[in-house]
Amino acid sequence: MKYTGDLDAAKNLVHEVFINLWERFDSLPQDTNYKSYCYTAVRNKSLNYIRDRKKFVMIADVPDNQITVSDTSLETSELQLKIEAAIASLPEKCRMVFELNRIEGLKYAEIAKKMNISIKTVEAQMSKALAVMKEHLSEFMTLIFLFWT
Repeated sequence: MKYTGDLDAAKNLVHEVFINLWERFDSLPQDTNYKSYCYTAVRNKSLNYIRDRKKFVMIADVPDNQITVSDTSLETSELQLKIEAAIASLPEKCRMVFELNRIEGLKYAEIAKKMNISIKTVEAQMSKALAVMKEHLSEFMTLIFLFWT
């Protein structure tokens, strides 16, 4: 409790130490001072807990004037229009292959069978479509990456 400042966290850490001690009991030397071992283990667990908590900031701890809300609806609607325009600019077969793969989720083999073309043709059409999409959407690549990952 002295290290964590949180009773529940302290209880959990002590519990974890006791579980680890129980699991390792047979592998510890016979002359182990278990009281010292427990105190040291709890201290180390507590310090690790404090270190790990520093990586995160609780939203409740952030002052209200530092929280900003950004409205990205304009950017996403503009992106949607650009995507639709880029897809529309593709040649017909290329667009069909792209839509079957990216919108309907079909695999290349399924597209090849459905369109009665070879898998290599599907691969070539997808490569062409992705190049065109990349060219049309280059200004939005960061935004697209954030949404599609």
